[in-house]
Amino acid sequence: MSASKMGGQQGLEYYALPAQQAAEILNSDTKKGLTTREVNHRLEKFGKNQLKGKQGKPAWLRFISQFNQALLYILLVAGFIKALLGQWTNAAVIWAVTLINAIIGFVQESKAESAIASLAQSVTTEATIIRNGQKSRIPSSELVPGDIVLFASGDKVPADVRLLNTRNLQVDESALTGESVPVEKSPTTVAPDTPLAERVNMAYAGSFVTFGQGTGIVVSTANTTEIGRISQSLQQQTNLSTPLTRKFHKFSHQLLYIILGLATMTFALGLGQGQSWPAMFEAAVALAVSAIPEGLPAVVTITMAMGVHRMARRHAIIRKLPAVETLGGATVICSDKTGTLTENQMTVQEIYAGGQNFQVTGTGYNPEGRILLAQEVVNLETGSFPTLKACLLAGLLCTDSCLEQKNGNWVVVGDPTEGALIAVAQKAGWNHSHIKELIPRRDAIPFESQLQYMATLHDSHQSIEQTGDSLGEATTGARTIYVKGSVEAITSRCQQMLNAKGQPEPINREFIEHQVEALATQGMRVLTLGKKIVPDHQNSVDHQDIATGLIFLGLQGMIDPPRPEVIAAVRTCKTAGIQVKMITGDHIATAKAIAERIGLEKNGQVQAFEGKQLSKMNHAELTQVVENGVVFARVAPEQKLQLVEALQSQGEIVAMTGDGVNDAPALRQADIGIAMGGSGTDVAREACDMLLTDDNFASIEAAVEEGRTVYQNLRKAIAFILPVNGGESMTILISALIAAPLPILSLQVLWLNMVNSVTMTIPLAFEPKSDQVMKPKPRNPREPLLPAKLFQRIAAVSIFNWILIFGIFQWVYQDTSNINLARTMAIQALVSARIVYLLSISHLGNAIIQKLRGKKAKLSDSRSMAFGILSTVVLQIIFSQWTVMNTLFKTAPLHVNQWLTCLIPALPMIPLALFVNRIDPAE
Repeated sequence: MSASKMGGQQGLEYYALPAQQAAEILNSDTKKGLTTREVNHRLEKFGKNQLKGKQGKPAWLRFISQFNQALLYILLVAGFIKALLGQWTNAAVIWAVTLINAIIGFVQESKAESAIASLAQSVTTEATIIRNGQKSRIPSSELVPGDIVLFASGDKVPADVRLLNTRNLQVDESALTGESVPVEKSPTTVAPDTPLAERVNMAYAGSFVTFGQGTGIVVSTANTTEIGRISQSLQQQTNLSTPLTRKFHKFSHQLLYIILGLATMTFALGLGQGQSWPAMFEAAVALAVSAIPEGLPAVVTITMAMGVHRMARRHAIIRKLPAVETLGGATVICSDKTGTLTENQMTVQEIYAGGQNFQVTGTGYNPEGRILLAQEVVNLETGSFPTLKACLLAGLLCTDSCLEQKNGNWVVVGDPTEGALIAVAQKAGWNHSHIKELIPRRDAIPFESQLQYMATLHDSHQSIEQTGDSLGEATTGARTIYVKGSVEAITSRCQQMLNAKGQPEPINREFIEHQVEALATQGMRVLTLGKKIVPDHQNSVDHQDIATGLIFLGLQGMIDPPRPEVIAAVRTCKTAGIQVKMITGDHIATAKAIAERIGLEKNGQVQAFEGKQLSKMNHAELTQVVENGVVFARVAPEQKLQLVEALQSQGEIVAMTGDGVNDAPALRQADIGIAMGGSGTDVAREACDMLLTDDNFASIEAAVEEGRTVYQNLRKAIAFILPVNGGESMTILISALIAAPLPILSLQVLWLNMVNSVTMTIPLAFEPKSDQVMKPKPRNPREPLLPAKLFQRIAAVSIFNWILIFGIFQWVYQDTSNINLARTMAIQALVSARIVYLLSISHLGNAIIQKLRGKKAKLSDSRSMAFGILSTVVLQIIFSQWTVMNTLFKTAPLHVNQWLTCLIPALPMIPLALFVNRIDPAE
C-alpha cells in the first residue's frame, strides 16, 4: 500500500482496530519503522507535526474595526461636522474620545489572539523513534503518520499514537480528559464507541507518561490530533460578546436613531419657521453633541479598570475589561473537578483493617495528618494495632514511587496512587527511605493492568524489631511477599485474613465486598493489600508464588479530595443565587461523591449524567438536563462546549472554570472563562477571560463580589451622566423650536460632558462595596441597560436639569441682557445641583447622613468622592473666573451674590433625590 493511499490522518478509529492492522493501513514496519525516503514523502503530504492557526487579520485592520460601533459613528460624524465648521477644539476632543476607546479595544483583543500559539507550544517536544531499523531522537515536529515511537516514564506524548506494546505503561491525560488518575495503557483493541478517556490502547498528544514503557505507531499529527481538533474548535468558535457590550451596542443604536431623528426634526422645523439654515445647522449639531454622553465610554473603562485592580488584589487577574461586569452578573458557574474543586492529589481517607474502620485526616501528599478510630487518634508506637501496621507497611513497601518536597510542597515522583499510600504511612510516623533500608526489596512483579496487582519480596522484619521500630509482627527466618491491587485480584488469592489482634482467621469475602462497596459509594478508589510468608532462602517472586496462600491485610480507600475552602465558596454562591455545576472527564461515581461533599445538591439531590447519555440526547433534552443536572461526568471536550451553549441558550450568564487543554473551547465560549494560573495549561490561560493566581475556587466568590460592585458603580455612573445629556438636549431642542437663543453652547456642552462629568463620575469607580452586594439574586441577564426604574430616575432628573438650565438662563438674560453671564450662571446652577445629586447616590452622602443621625459611618472610604467634588468646584471657579476660559468658552466671571444665586436653585434637588432613590435605590 503506497503512502498516498494509506489511511493516516483520515480520522480512522485506530483504537478499534488490531495493532497489526493499524500498522498495515499506515504502511509501516513495526520493527524497522519507516525509511528516510518514505518520511520525506509523508512530510510533503501531511506537513510538519505543528498546530497551524488560520491567518489572522492584519493589525491595522483590527485597529480600524474598533471604530465599528454606533456610538462612535455619532462621535466621528459630529467631530467631522465640527471640523467643517472650523471648530477644531470641539472636533479634537471628540476624536480623542473615539481614539482612546479604539486603542483599549485593540489591546484587549490582541491578548486573546495568542491562544492558538499556546496550543502549538503545548506539543513541542522531542520523540524517540525507530527509522530504518535504528533508534534515534528527533524533534516532534518531524514526526509523520506511520512512525514508530518509544515511550518511557517522564516522556511527553508528541502525537496521537496507537499502542503496539506496553509494559506497566501509565499516562497522565488529565489535561485532555479531566481524569485525575493516570490511565493504565494496554494494546488491547476496544469497541468503536469507546469514549476518549477509556481508549486504553491510545496515547494522545499533550499527555505525559508517568510510569512504565511502551511502543506505538503514530496515527495522527498536527491539527488532526485530538489536541489539534481542539485548536480548530478554538478558531472556528465565535467569541460571543459579553452582556455589557451587547447592551451598550443596543443602547448605542437606539441613541443613534433618537439623536438623528431629533436633530433632523430640529433642523426641518427651524427652517419651516423661517430661521436661517446655518443657525439651525449649528443648533442641530449642538443638539447631537449634547445628546451624546462623550464621557461615558471613558468612565466605563475607568470603572472596569478599577474593578480589575481590586480583583487582582484578591488573586483574580482579568484579561478582558468587560469580563469584570460579566462576572458580577454570572448566573451559572461550570467548574472542572480535578485541580479546581479538588486538590489534584490522591489522598487515603479510610482504611479497613482487622475488622476496624479507620479514618485519615489531612489532604494531599503532605505527611501531616492523623489516623483515627472512633474519633480517637491512633498511636502506633503505644497502641496495639498489628493489622493496621501490616496494612500500612504493605502499602509503603509495595511501591515504585516516592515523595519529594519542591518549593515547600510535597509532590509524588511516580504514580499518584502510590504517593497516597506513602503519605498515609508517613502520617503514622514512618520514614519511607528509612523503612526501605531496614527492609530491603529482593525482587518484584511490576504492576500489569491485565493482572491488576503488584508484588514485592522483602527481608524479614527481625532487624527492625531490634531497632525499636514498631512495624508489627516479626517473622524470624522468613521473607515476606507484599501485594497490592484490585479487590478481585487479591481476595481471590487469599484464604485467610488478620483479625484486630493480628491473628489469622478464614477470610470473609462477603464482608470485605460490603466494605469495598461502602468506600466506592463515597467515590473512593479502593486498593487491597495482602502478604505471604515464604522461606528465607527465596530470592525471587513469580506469579505462581502468589497464585494462592495470601493473607488479606486490609483496604485503603483514597480520593482526590475537595479543597476545604471550596465548600464555603459554593455555599456563598448558592446564597447569591448562582448555580454551580461540575463538568469533568472523571468517573461519575467519583464526581458525584465530590459534588455531595461540597454541597452541589439542587432540590436536595445530586443529579449526575455521563457523556454517553448526553451524546444520545437532542437539543431539547440536553437543555432540560443541563438545567436540572449538577454533575456531568466522562464528557468529551465538544460536550463541554455543548453544555455551555445549552445554558446560554436559556439566557444564563455562564462562567466556566478549567485548567486543561480540553477546557479551552468551553472557556472561549463561556461569557466568562476562568483558568487556573498555577496548575492550568498555557492553552487554558490564553483562552480565558480571568485567571486565578492561587488556583483557589474560593477566589471566584471574591471576584463575583467585586464584579457586582463594579456593575453597581457602573449603574451609578449611568444614572449620573445621562440626566445631564437629557437636560441639555431638551434645553437646546426647545430653544431651537421656539427660536430662542441657545442657553448653552456646544463647546460648553463638551465641557460639561467631558471635564465636569468625568471629574465627578470617576470617583464612583472607587466606591466601596455595599454590605448587601451578595444578598440579591443575580440580575436578569435580559434586563436592558436602562431598565424601567432607572429610566424613570434619569427622566425625572433630566426634566429637573432642563427646568434649571432653561429657567436660570431666561431669568438672568431677561434681567441683565448679558447672554454670556446667563449661560455661565445656568451652567454653575446645573453643576451645583449635580453635586447634590451625586452625594445622594454615593457612599459619602450616605455616610454623612449616618453621621448626622449619630450612627457609625466610615468617611475614610469616600476620600476619592470628596476629592472629586473638590476638584469639580475648583474647575468650575476657573471655568467662570479665569479670563482665558471666558474667551475660550464664552463665559463671564461671577461675583459673590451671583454665586449664591446659582446655589439656591440646586436645593430642590434634595427632595427630588430622595424621591428618585425610592423609585430606584442607588444600592
